[in-house]
Amino acid sequence: MIKKVVTSTESNWTKQEGLYHHIVISSRIRLARNLAKLPMPAFQDESSAFTVLEKVKKAAETINRQRKEQLYFYQLSELPALERQILLEKHLISPEHREEGPNKGIILSQDESICIMINEEDHLRIQVFMPGLQLDKAWGTADRLDDELESQLEYAFDKQIGYLTCCPTNVGTGLRASVMLHLPALVLTQQVGKVFRSLGQLGFAVRGLYGEGTEAIGNLYQVSNQVTLGKSEAEILQNLTELTGQLVDKEEETRKWLRKEWSAQLKDRVGRALGILQNAAILSSQEALQLISDVKIGMDLGLLSDKQKALLKDVNHSELIVLAQPAFVQRVTGRQLEAAERDQARAELFAQKFGAAQG
Repeated sequence: MIKKVVTSTESNWTKQEGLYHHIVISSRIRLARNLAKLPMPAFQDESSAFTVLEKVKKAAETINRQRKEQLYFYQLSELPALERQILLEKHLISPEHREEGPNKGIILSQDESICIMINEEDHLRIQVFMPGLQLDKAWGTADRLDDELESQLEYAFDKQIGYLTCCPTNVGTGLRASVMLHLPALVLTQQVGKVFRSLGQLGFAVRGLYGEGTEAIGNLYQVSNQVTLGKSEAEILQNLTELTGQLVDKEEETRKWLRKEWSAQLKDRVGRALGILQNAAILSSQEALQLISDVKIGMDLGLLSDKQKALLKDVNHSELIVLAQPAFVQRVTGRQLEAAERDQARAELFAQKFGAAQG
């Protein structure tokens, strides 16, 4: 099953469906859990990490007997570095979990809607991914899975505080809800900085494409709750859902203004982006993501010519995000590549995807 995961641009979050899917790329629920009577990852030795890995693996095997959708266990040390990088590029694991180390594992569902990281910052990071704004649906899946696992595992839990986690910001419910947003209009009009500063004051975190400490490229941002202690799961989900709706409204309002005032400039931007994607001999991942963003806003605002519409009819923006990534380019080409070679290979892939110019 893992071979399909690392060779396909498709994932559950790339389906381009769900509420506001033209702006909200995906929703993610993550639950931090630790096993009782065992040192947390920051303090564990190889033996205790192995114990955690085996306990979680056994629990997954047990609950699989009752599940319609099977879960698949993989030990990360048995996966090549390139495949671990692709798991990161598809947002299934974190940058920290990708790094080599003994007794790290993942548990995946076939459609990639579920990925549990084992021995990351906490013993368990239960993650559920959905396309568009579907936090409640993702939470329902995560909550059921959490209950299934807790029937087999003893969690570290305090009656007054809640679930005990390595980082104090996750103590309590252990719930981190997040959405990935495509916000080109707010970026183009230079409003995004002001908007995000206000989010910080309201208790939300804004991060880049791959989470904490990563850069925002392609006008893609992840927004999540910062605190779990003292708030119920329902409050966290409601607050982020309402905030996301407000961000969508702001982006849509700005897009309408751009369509009215900058229509010619946007059409030019789309045409130039397509021209580069079709003809470039060298294409970095950062440039590719920016060009993909330019094309998408043109599609969303109905600014395409008939020829461009035909060309982009089957284009999936979310899958192009994966296709642009370094490890995935290498996987498609079937060989390890230096940075300059990757940029050339990426240009060839996108020229094929968008129909290379003739003559």
